[in-house]
Amino acid sequence: MVKRIYELTMAMNLKEIEKYIKEAFPDALIEIQDLAGDGNHYSATVTSSQFSGKSKIEQHKMVYNSLKGKMGNELHALAIKTKEQ
Repeated sequence: MVKRIYELTMAMNLKEIEKYIKEAFPDALIEIQDLAGDGNHYSATVTSSQFSGKSKIEQHKMVYNSLKGKMGNELHALAIKTKEQ
């Protein structure tokens, strides 16, 4: 019961993650996978022209910022891979 309540209040689904990233990177190609099948551990590959000239650290920060504070709260774990378009 407690686990189920936690999942309902804390989990962020794949479509929500994609929506936040797409709002920040309208030109992006986004691939998201639920790594553990639990709705808490995801992998995202984001390809965007906005990454041009940016370091990998800057690119990853841009993606984390697009999630508007959800990382570590509703979104437990997200492995990010970025590519320039």
